[in-house]
Amino acid sequence: MSEVMKKAAAAKAASVQMAMATTEKKNEALLAIADELTANQDEILAANKLDLDNLVRKKDYNKAFYDRLALSPERIAGMTEGVRQIAALPDPVGEVTGMWVRPNGLQIGQVRVPLGVIGIIYEARPNVTVDAAALALKAGNAVLLRGSSEAINSNIALVKCLQQALEKVGLPAGVISLIEDTERAAVQEMMRLNEYLDVLIPRGGANLIKTVTENASIPVIQTGTGVCHTFVDASADLEMAERIVFNAKTNRPGVCNAMETLLVHEKVADAFLPRILEKFFASGVEVRGCEKTCAYDERVKAAVDEDWSTEYLDLILAVKVVKSFAEAVSHINRYGTGHSEAIITTHYQRARDFQAQVDAAAVYVNASTRFTDGFEFGLGAEMGISTQKLHARGPMGLVALTSTKYIINGNGQIRS
Repeated sequence: MSEVMKKAAAAKAASVQMAMATTEKKNEALLAIADELTANQDEILAANKLDLDNLVRKKDYNKAFYDRLALSPERIAGMTEGVRQIAALPDPVGEVTGMWVRPNGLQIGQVRVPLGVIGIIYEARPNVTVDAAALALKAGNAVLLRGSSEAINSNIALVKCLQQALEKVGLPAGVISLIEDTERAAVQEMMRLNEYLDVLIPRGGANLIKTVTENASIPVIQTGTGVCHTFVDASADLEMAERIVFNAKTNRPGVCNAMETLLVHEKVADAFLPRILEKFFASGVEVRGCEKTCAYDERVKAAVDEDWSTEYLDLILAVKVVKSFAEAVSHINRYGTGHSEAIITTHYQRARDFQAQVDAAAVYVNASTRFTDGFEFGLGAEMGISTQKLHARGPMGLVALTSTKYIINGNGQIRS
């Protein structure tokens, strides 16, 4: 039996026990996980250093990728805090979402239940290991993790901590498992384990998501790429706009909620673009702009059509001057990926129209797209940002990791 099959079978068996676990037991496990992460910080950081050193030897990486892979005491503390937040959240399992009585006396209820076994295929970011495992556990699921080869040492160290915590509270290690085989064949096998996995969630770049959605026989929840836009409207407070767009691009350029395209209304372009371009260039941002944008600074590179649909995940930004609100919305709905979009405006109706007309999981008024995050939304953490419209959309917290079933009580009814 292959590693993938063996661990999937163990996860399936563990999911039965997890479905019956009390809220108290799940919270006990989560708090034990937080303690293990803190106690084993040095071991985790040492493993992460191996991954970072291996990445540097490849010489073809970029800084944004390095940042996604890197752990630090502060990031481990953030993961730990996220786990504790999840423990403090209400347990969705067992929640009665509806109850009614039919004319024949049948009492019908709908109740939340775990999905079962969740498979996660993800890239680079080791924090996903902890976030995904903690969320799946609190929602009563078992989880089978398959991270990227670049993060294998970090992930092994993290999962060791998670499984030690499970053992301490009396839950089976199969609740959280990591596929350590880094060959692509392991992913191919995992994507077709319908007998063991109930749902598959890919979390990473466009190529990964496309590969999983096109090849998996298991139901897939898509966590999409983030070609996120910010539109500086004609009525925008330009000082506010400057703060927001700079944060949206440079705070962490290698994550999916970073801004990739800046749209500027032509009425404020003269006042806004020179100063924000200078700020971007001073921070090492490469700007690719439309013809009008290029006219403001010779350092702007001429954009090609591909730039409007590219998720750079780097210090690269596409900039376009638009003639109207309608053109901005049209551009976003054409090139956006349904992730996160923002408008900077002081015009109330335009703000409402933007939120109504833009098709995305998260639509902001006067705030950075960087807030699209389970932790920032008060969900504790997230399994990913879903850009599809069925079952889950936006940051996937606990409720998104449950399904429902009907509970019917009768007293002898038969159907005629």
